[in-house]
Amino acid sequence: MRWRSECASTIVELHERGNNAVPYDNLPVLITGGLGFIGSNLAIRLVEAGARVTIADPLMVGCGANRHNIAAVANRVELIERDIGDADEFASAIRDAKVIFNLAGEISHIHSMEFPERDLLINTVAQLRFLQACARHNPGVRIVYAGTRQVYGKPDYLPMDESHPVRPVDFNGVHKYAANMYHAMLSRSGQIDGIVLRLTNVYGPRMSLAIPCQGFLSTFLRLVLTGKGLQVFGDGKQLRDPVFVDDIVEAFLLAGLAPSPKERTINVGGPEALSLRRIAELCAKHGGDLPVTIRPFPEDRVAIDIGSYSTDSSLFERTFGWKPVVRFEEGLLSTLAYYRAEMPHYLDPANPQPFCGLPEHQGVQHRLMYSAV
Repeated sequence: MRWRSECASTIVELHERGNNAVPYDNLPVLITGGLGFIGSNLAIRLVEAGARVTIADPLMVGCGANRHNIAAVANRVELIERDIGDADEFASAIRDAKVIFNLAGEISHIHSMEFPERDLLINTVAQLRFLQACARHNPGVRIVYAGTRQVYGKPDYLPMDESHPVRPVDFNGVHKYAANMYHAMLSRSGQIDGIVLRLTNVYGPRMSLAIPCQGFLSTFLRLVLTGKGLQVFGDGKQLRDPVFVDDIVEAFLLAGLAPSPKERTINVGGPEALSLRRIAELCAKHGGDLPVTIRPFPEDRVAIDIGSYSTDSSLFERTFGWKPVVRFEEGLLSTLAYYRAEMPHYLDPANPQPFCGLPEHQGVQHRLMYSAV
């Protein structure tokens, strides 16, 4: 599309001048999962850039949606409280969008092992129905999907590039990989114009803290903010390369407007690989010198642990001319400052171990509601 090529030229010029602004002024965009962690940060940045933002989010229990996440721009976005599996109910928003940022989904590896059919419906069936609706109502639309490095499983080598074998260790990885392939297949056939960003561990403001089983970074932040010590499973030497949410937002903005790349599945990792012990120590340091202890893996976590991981993001840098830059300690300080100012909207300090509210724990099975096509 001509407008996308013109935008891409503008992006290159801005970056050459050291300006990371991205030209979205007056552009209609749709964000699925826009009340969640990454989606809300993206929505705020897009509103600030002048985009016309529509969010589709059903506020599903356990997936991190929080109305307060978009409080700063709530009167400047349109919110559609619908599941993406029922996408024909918001066909006009799909039809109008120049770019769709697809961040809807469940990220919990543990929940996927406890309730695999729930994860299947959310991360695979709903995604398929949504993409089919996009192909019907807006053929060829650019869709940028939030994939995950979890699809790779245990690494054969580090840093891990896109050529690494795909061997997920949990149902979440399997289902997210299926959604990745839906985007790729429909792009090859010209029905959509998809790009999948496989993300490493993302952290930052607006991350859900009150939902158990959403990863070690949210757990560390919750404990630090409530003055509790941290526990690291295993020997603490396992590597991770956390990436700050502002960097991920930048990655999505670039992918949204760039010309169609040759490779459509692209890794995005953080600027440095740190041991889990070092990550815990930094969190504890800025939480008031809290204790850090090393303990064996709980039995239910051993099977889905992947050991060390770090990302080879060189394909992203070659494709878009940019790479994540925020180092972990800098991003951590910004994150803690945000939560300390906004704590009542994210966490009860008296309850550092919140109850998991998934209805499936009470025997209620997840179901998707579909409109007639």
